[in-house]
Amino acid sequence: MIQLLVSLPGLILIIFLFLFISLKILREYERGVVFFLGRFQKVKGPGLIIVIPGIQSMAKVGLRTIVMDVPPQDVITRDNVSVKVNAIIYFRVIDPQRAIIQVEDYLYATSQLSQTTLRSVLGQSQLDDLLSKREEINSKLQQIIDQQTEPWGIKVSAVEVKNVDLPQEMIRAIAKQAEAERERRAKVIHAEGEFQAAEKLAEAGAIISRNPTTLQLRYLQTLTEIAAEKNSTTIFPVPIDLIEPFLKRREPEKRSS
Repeated sequence: MIQLLVSLPGLILIIFLFLFISLKILREYERGVVFFLGRFQKVKGPGLIIVIPGIQSMAKVGLRTIVMDVPPQDVITRDNVSVKVNAIIYFRVIDPQRAIIQVEDYLYATSQLSQTTLRSVLGQSQLDDLLSKREEINSKLQQIIDQQTEPWGIKVSAVEVKNVDLPQEMIRAIAKQAEAERERRAKVIHAEGEFQAAEKLAEAGAIISRNPTTLQLRYLQTLTEIAAEKNSTTIFPVPIDLIEPFLKRREPEKRSS
């Protein structure tokens, strides 16, 4: 009886330690891949689960979206321009069993796959496409990486090319090209304005030719605009039609004299 009383606290302690080691708590975004004697048994969680020490083992997997920064990669584009590009990849585990069984370290594997895919895809693109067609390149990267990570139980939701570092001489060349393009557009707009103004002047000339009085009204309007700007004295010829009767009356007087 005494030995039983002495061993009872020890037994309680052993049971307490067993439960302490066996009980696992998984959060809502976590799952546990449980192995029984080295063989896959089931995926458990979330909540309170029991993992028997020595017989069972568990690998914890998170289901939240992971944001991974792809290190800068040296890329030579299709038009032989050397650039340094980095990116961001968004992915999450959708099948914990395959993420643990099919690949040794799914985080490291996804990172390495992203780097090689980034170099491969951008190496097939021209520099202008890399700078102007960013959305198309991001979509292509996402499709390729997602297709290759699908057997691992990983879903790639998005890939974004972050920075494109160009050599200094290439930056200067692009700046000159942009400046030349702006000058070209300015000249084209100016030429279009001149063309439209010439068309309007031609239409106005056609209207004035049909009604000469319009030309005199326009002339008087121009004089009014000039006088409105500042005080000035303007001398303009009187239309010959107004003084022609006086000239005709003066001609007989000269002959008679």
